[in-house]
Amino acid sequence: MNKLHIKKGDMVLVLAGRSKDARNSNGKFPSPHKVLKVLVDKERAIVEGVNIVSKCTKPSAKNPQGGIVKQEAPIHISNLSLVDPKSGEPTRIAIKKTEDGKKVRIAKKSGEEIK
Repeated sequence: MNKLHIKKGDMVLVLAGRSKDARNSNGKFPSPHKVLKVLVDKERAIVEGVNIVSKCTKPSAKNPQGGIVKQEAPIHISNLSLVDPKSGEPTRIAIKKTEDGKKVRIAKKSGEEIK
């Protein structure tokens, strides 16, 4: 099992696939998406508003009508890039140890700590 660079609650941009985030005409990236869940064993993440699929559901107590439901499907981690908290652009991350021995994720572009 590999260690992943993305965690639940991170803001990410989609680099590849059907839901790819392209730059605007002025060269800026669009608003990032929030990671809802990370599937570590499959190296995939469920991202809010990305990779929407239609799923047929039977009637149940939760959904008495049944029918077609739109929901987010997992997307591979390699197609996501973490957003730099300072500039809002995609960045790589580095792991640094603080004085008290805790590991912290740092954005490579700005050197800012990623919460």
